[in-house]
Amino acid sequence: MDTSKLTLEECSGGSLEADHLCVLVHGLWGNPSHMLSVAQSLRAQYPRDKLHLLVAKRNSGSFTYDGIETGGERVCHEIEEELEEVKSKGGKITKISIVGYSLGGLVARYAIGLLFARGVLDKLECMNFTAFASPFLGVRSPHGRTLSRMYNALGARTLSVSGQQLFGVDKLRDTGKPLVAVLADPKSIFMSGLARFKRRTLYANVVNDRTAPYYTTSFSRTDPFTDLEGIKVNYVKGYEDVILDPVDPVTYLDHEEKTKAKHASKQRQSIGVRVKKQLRKLGLFVVFTIMIPIGVTAFLINAAVQTIRSSRRVKLHEQGLAGINTENFRKLSLWKIKEIRDAVEDAYDELNNSSSNGSAGSESSDLENMYDEQAKAQLEQEDDDDDDDLTAATRRRRGSRIFDNFQRKNSRGVSQEEQTLALAPYQFEAIKALDSLGWNKYGVYIHNVRHSHAAIIERMKREDFAEGRLVLKHWTKDEFLF
Repeated sequence: MDTSKLTLEECSGGSLEADHLCVLVHGLWGNPSHMLSVAQSLRAQYPRDKLHLLVAKRNSGSFTYDGIETGGERVCHEIEEELEEVKSKGGKITKISIVGYSLGGLVARYAIGLLFARGVLDKLECMNFTAFASPFLGVRSPHGRTLSRMYNALGARTLSVSGQQLFGVDKLRDTGKPLVAVLADPKSIFMSGLARFKRRTLYANVVNDRTAPYYTTSFSRTDPFTDLEGIKVNYVKGYEDVILDPVDPVTYLDHEEKTKAKHASKQRQSIGVRVKKQLRKLGLFVVFTIMIPIGVTAFLINAAVQTIRSSRRVKLHEQGLAGINTENFRKLSLWKIKEIRDAVEDAYDELNNSSSNGSAGSESSDLENMYDEQAKAQLEQEDDDDDDDLTAATRRRRGSRIFDNFQRKNSRGVSQEEQTLALAPYQFEAIKALDSLGWNKYGVYIHNVRHSHAAIIERMKREDFAEGRLVLKHWTKDEFLF
């Protein structure tokens, strides 16, 4: 069935026979139309009598400034409304899948925690949680350069509550911790809810995603894709040049191989091509010199206006005057046991006070050694199993651990700063906790455009975003559990 011409409205909903609800959540500055290609891809595989589609609408446009907590409450409310509406018409939803793109992945995870705490997930079979280019660790730049520090400072102050939460400078309620840290706390309702899903899958751009870089979308301590000429990328069969093999994603080249690769790359570029590239760079430099001051000024003015509007909306939301009774959500504990929460907070404060966010120091080395020991133990345990009995998903999860462990051991000969990113302590802890759930992680290599963040889900109908269609095809055909 050709679904490429279907509108979002035609993709949404389902017949009363459909028992599987799939929820799509867009990202920052986004709107439901950004999820059109995702919806069309699902409809190509699952008709209306099999799958009921809900594209979240309450966080459209500037409403995404209002924060992950507020956004998560809105999405949770939408899901509960949809379930009740289907039930009132005589249908019955028994399974649920949730998909988040970019910031929508964090919003979806918050909503999942609320659904868990409210007992909604107890009545449903949780099938898939999928994140496309979602910043699990926030978007704080881990580099200590001046521009990175400016980016971190400016970003946290220009995107209202969402900016504070994405850059980790917020404190969620009375936890004393950033929201991103609470989302990944093993004893939180958010991790308990996420653990309910049978399959957790993520797709992370390996290059050219300046909105949500690889380290945060794949929650990784390292980034092996900073020097593409030093590696050979391996792909999933049938999805060559786009979807990386999760078991064996890269092969590191030795010095001689790297030199040959660089030479071959230069040979492929004629003098004319190289001259054109330099002229293009010069033209862009001239344009940027004129336009950047104007653009930055306009952005800052708009950010100030949106921040004021957002604060008003959040106030109304918290007072229950925005169409949602927020008391139903705010009275919920974020933790399963209060004593555990207090112990976690004490441990976090002790760790945070004894370390610096500027670079990866001794504590990251200790964490790294601990991860090595855990990975080794996990692999030894799995090696006792008969490989023929392993499912494809188990092989992918094993491959992800092998890859993560190999990244650390492969870089023992270089400085600590090169082998481990300068992440904050709460980000290292989040990586450990999230990895413990088990994920199918897929790197995505977008070649055709330098804006891979939009291309990964074909956010707009553009021919140069075609690689995103291949990503969605892989997800719906090979990953989505029905």
